[in-house]
Amino acid sequence: MASSPTTGAHRAIARLIAAATALLPVLAAPATAQAAAYCSSSNNPTLAAGLSKDIANALAGRRDTAAFTVRDTRTGVSCAYHASWHFDSASVVKVTIMGAVLRRAEDEHRKLTDWEANNLWPMITRSDNTAATNLWNDLGRTRLNAFLQLAGMTDTTLGPDGYWGLTQITAADEMKQLDVFAGAPTVLTSASQAYGLNLMNDVEADQRWGTPYGAPADVTVHVKNGWLPRATHRWRVHSLGIFTSPSKDYRMAVLTQDNPTESYGINTIQRIAWAVHHDLNASPGGTTESAPADADVPAPELSDGSAPFLPVRR
Repeated sequence: MASSPTTGAHRAIARLIAAATALLPVLAAPATAQAAAYCSSSNNPTLAAGLSKDIANALAGRRDTAAFTVRDTRTGVSCAYHASWHFDSASVVKVTIMGAVLRRAEDEHRKLTDWEANNLWPMITRSDNTAATNLWNDLGRTRLNAFLQLAGMTDTTLGPDGYWGLTQITAADEMKQLDVFAGAPTVLTSASQAYGLNLMNDVEADQRWGTPYGAPADVTVHVKNGWLPRATHRWRVHSLGIFTSPSKDYRMAVLTQDNPTESYGINTIQRIAWAVHHDLNASPGGTTESAPADADVPAPELSDGSAPFLPVRR
């Protein structure tokens, strides 16, 4: 019995679907490979490829939105993912505020005043919001924007009015921010760089999560974190880290949002951080591994210096 025109059309459509389905693995493979190529290095391509794989494993199954940059001056490895995406800064903008304060003192050929130092210390070491607001207002937007220009942070936009925690940042610009303190002393003098790094090294123990996770014992850790819940994108959780020793010099910036809880964002950052520390400090020819189970920690909900954190106009 001859099939009807309708039945023949259905069979033709089914054949087209089957053919397209058969091609899917072939078409998807290049996209997957490209998505996992987070890292590169002309000097150490094998290391870069291994780190790309380990970061991909760290991000597998995560439901938040992440962006990051990594740079290792020793091996030449650099990594980037969603590096131009914008996030609310939360408290990582306090590193920018600190840089602007230090640069102002240099421009005016003076030491920090007692008032400046007495606000910088709590702002960085315990993420005090009142100290940040004091310095933000004292600097003013013109001085802050001038610092951003000097640092090359052209994709960073200051938060409106007194809302410093709503400054728009990118992972690419945050790497430039870290370079201000850990790179060549062009924006800040060596003395100012050392001052800032000292504060970031003295961050209180309960705020040393995130990018320091998995750092080897012989590395000096400098960190500044930020965390902010809002109705849109839920929890933003960020971590900046600079890691140095006589033989090591690398840094990373990890930004996240759309986290159901603060702990979820911390865990995403720590999974990435473990991969970075493990691979950049592994012996040549070492095997890659997944992050250990304790990278996912039930971290407490933090208050970022005040409870709850909300960058208020003052």
